[in-house]
Amino acid sequence: MDWILVAVGLILLLIGGDTLVRGAVALAAKLGIPTLIVSLTVVAFGTSAPELLIAIQSALDGVPELALGNVIGSNTANVLLVLGVPALLTGLSCTDAGSRANFLYLIGITVFAIAIFYTQPLYIWQGVLLLGVLALVLFTSYRAAQTSREKRAELEDEVGETDIETWKMIAFLAVGLIFLPLGAKFLIDGAVSIANTFGVSEAVIGLTLVALGTSLPELATTVMAGFRREGDVAFGNVLGSNMFNLLAIVGVASFFGPLPVDSEFFQMDIWIMLGTTLLLAPFVMLRWKMNKAWGIAFLAGYVAYICVLLS
Repeated sequence: MDWILVAVGLILLLIGGDTLVRGAVALAAKLGIPTLIVSLTVVAFGTSAPELLIAIQSALDGVPELALGNVIGSNTANVLLVLGVPALLTGLSCTDAGSRANFLYLIGITVFAIAIFYTQPLYIWQGVLLLGVLALVLFTSYRAAQTSREKRAELEDEVGETDIETWKMIAFLAVGLIFLPLGAKFLIDGAVSIANTFGVSEAVIGLTLVALGTSLPELATTVMAGFRREGDVAFGNVLGSNMFNLLAIVGVASFFGPLPVDSEFFQMDIWIMLGTTLLLAPFVMLRWKMNKAWGIAFLAGYVAYICVLLS
């Protein structure tokens, strides 16, 4: 029954994340919001919504290790798995000049978040700091988008959801908002029970099973972007989602009670997260093409990481 709960939770999260993104992007496109703002806010938040709900639910259920394990594991999975799969299938290229600034933001945010982790347990004041940095990043991105003068037609071509009927858009948003919390509840109940049965810590479950499940919306987005030869969309989705994971998710979760950082995270997982983020430097800053060989290398790295966690 526990495995059924996990499976149902993953399915609901995948459907909910996808419908929420489609509805939110359609709404943003109809309002004429620039592409950059959509990718850094609506799309990134939509694909990170499962992680947010998992974090809140796990904090309320008294298993906060699952919340931070999910964030750290998801950020690692987003680089190695979410970019590795489309790189293997189609190859990816990052050409948008704005990606360089966003990558530097992500590096700075990752280092800042790690520093915050050392002040654990995390209380509201650390959460306010993280959310304050998020507000600053969004404001900076908004100003950059204003000066870029992106055309609405470009947004329409990119998201392909502007011709959706209003009732369908509302239905997508509603389904996403209903399925995501249900999926989060089922996934946590099943995962915690499995962890107790096999003697595996909630921290490890969060780093593996839950992190993989909540990265499915990002994976679906990047695979489709790869097939459409939209490498910038794939990279932008990962950069934006990882920033949201560290700032919004950890920040909000800290409002629901003290959030301890498991000592195991400081031994390896936090540094793996930082290292995999730095791996993106040549592909974003130097415009290296992420070909199939790199895809294999990234996926092999993720498999090795999971094996180490479960050993």
